[in-house]
Amino acid sequence: MRGLFLDAVDDLADVFRRVVRSDDPPVDVREQAEAAPGDLPALLAGYDFVLDDHSRMPTDAMRLCHGLKHVIFLGTGARSYMNPEELAELGIAVHIIRGYGDTAVAEHAIALMFAAARGIARMDRDMRAGHWTRIEGPQLAGKTLGLLGFGGIAAEVARIARGIGMRVIAWNRTARAAEGVAFVDLPRLLADSDVLSLHLLLNDETRGFLDAARLAQLRPGAILVNTARGALVDEGALLAALEAGRIRHAALDVFETEPLSAGHGFTALANVTLSAHSGFRTPEASETLLRRAMEIARGLTTG
Repeated sequence: MRGLFLDAVDDLADVFRRVVRSDDPPVDVREQAEAAPGDLPALLAGYDFVLDDHSRMPTDAMRLCHGLKHVIFLGTGARSYMNPEELAELGIAVHIIRGYGDTAVAEHAIALMFAAARGIARMDRDMRAGHWTRIEGPQLAGKTLGLLGFGGIAAEVARIARGIGMRVIAWNRTARAAEGVAFVDLPRLLADSDVLSLHLLLNDETRGFLDAARLAQLRPGAILVNTARGALVDEGALLAALEAGRIRHAALDVFETEPLSAGHGFTALANVTLSAHSGFRTPEASETLLRRAMEIARGLTTG
């Protein structure tokens, strides 16, 4: 059983070398960015499994990857890069890794929330350009944080937010309960949230979940934070709401198409704070992620 780490960039190759063990299945490391779909058959030839961080794996290309039996996707958002059901029909099992970066992503969501509330990114940009811009922003203590979806990351966000004195409400597609969190219906969540933080998984049912109609239900002047998946939001509708000032600020770590293009509308708006899908990028989370990936690989050899 032999594997390939397909796209070990952003220091992941170094992290991998720190966590790999001598008795792990052998893995070759390709220290290059996303592999083009047309190159996958040649790149994956001779391998039983592949570790995939961010490379798209369309079914048509994977159909030509004879011998490959497993894709270990480094995270939970495999559906943004491949169709697991179609790959299963080809005899390729897709494995995902949950919970490795809950605290990392939660801290990033909280950081984006504060940055949005106080206009930190804009003041930084203006000061570098020689302008002394002072922005008044709301205190978050006493405000209501709404969590759209409630899994491990949202639970961590709730814990931190309660610690700074925020009221926390949440809506989830299935019934949940958590100490200090009031679960409400979706209309109330949208209407009552001073800050709305997204934590839904992306699938066919949640793609475009925050459309123009639902964005219109948000409390006027709300802050929107997205560290989940860009495709949960209708980007055109969000741009319109931001331009009209109905949404005070959007703080976004994820986008429908990544990397975000230089000319994207979000880059032209002062009331948008952007980060490059980096919520989970901490040394602690990366080490946990890659060690768990290798535990999956070990299981393939003994299963």
